[in-house]
Amino acid sequence: MDDFINLLPKAELHLHIEGTLQPELLFELAERNKISLPYKSIEEAYEAYKFQDLQSFLNVYYQGSAVLLQEQDFFDLTWAYLQKAKQQNVRHVEIFFDPQSHTNRGLPLEVVMTGISHALKEAERTLDISTGLILSFLRDLSAEAALETFQEAIPFRGLIQAVGLDSAERNNPPSKFVNVFDKARENGLLTVAHAGEEGPPAYIWEAMDLLKVSRLDHCVRCLEDDQLVERLKKEQIPLTVCPISNVKLRGFDTMAQHPLKKMLEKGLCVTVNSDDPAYFGAYVNENYKQASDILHLSQENIYQLAKNSFLASFVSEPQKEKFIKELDDYRTSQKCVNL
Repeated sequence: MDDFINLLPKAELHLHIEGTLQPELLFELAERNKISLPYKSIEEAYEAYKFQDLQSFLNVYYQGSAVLLQEQDFFDLTWAYLQKAKQQNVRHVEIFFDPQSHTNRGLPLEVVMTGISHALKEAERTLDISTGLILSFLRDLSAEAALETFQEAIPFRGLIQAVGLDSAERNNPPSKFVNVFDKARENGLLTVAHAGEEGPPAYIWEAMDLLKVSRLDHCVRCLEDDQLVERLKKEQIPLTVCPISNVKLRGFDTMAQHPLKKMLEKGLCVTVNSDDPAYFGAYVNENYKQASDILHLSQENIYQLAKNSFLASFVSEPQKEKFIKELDDYRTSQKCVNL
């Protein structure tokens, strides 16, 4: 199964670029920008990447982002992830970035977006990976701050395909951001939102009905509401699930408790993603493998998860068909090998 997963064509749809900052690059950028770190060594940084919940992770995550100061830093960060994605046969990626975590430190948005977008263009040119960029608002900040960020981003509209909502979910419902999401859709952007990670199923309903999202991020608490599950199944709203992240942040004590397989069996459009791979020690293939091993996923389950990732992406229908054909050809070739 590991061999099957390694070469499996797949899309990654839930990936925070700031969450790909490996300790080695953290130290390199800190030295480049003359920033002191709270860690004496790379090994000590790895030790700090152990979390009790979402908030304890976010504290370290934002601390790490402080080393990102120059356009080249954002390029290097993004390029390092894209090279890893290539190794894991990720054929398409849609990347989240958190502009407020940078502009609130005084960085111009142009620095952030130029560095990331140049890396994405280079990946399309040289790595044969198609890409998309999603601007995420920090939900623990005010709705007014989100709207200001969106207005600032309008000149870069051509680089962004959607807006999203992330960060601390507790006590920060989607309904808080209706106005800015309305503005985003008026400007031709798609919408997605983290919902049902730590927040209740009610937040998932709000994301669908008030923010009118095309896709839901995490959504692992949806099984607590049978009516919600029926709607998600009927409308085939994609869910970008991050199994190892959910365990690392103590949403579930063990992978054996994770609902991924149950969600798949209920006919939901579930996908597998890595979320913040540097901090959780696992990229997308490792998420597939660990879920497969512990939840006893079949090869057909793995195939369906990969197919869902392409169906859930924001690429054109012809491009989806192209990716799915590549996936089907791969599955057929593997069946021949096994025979």
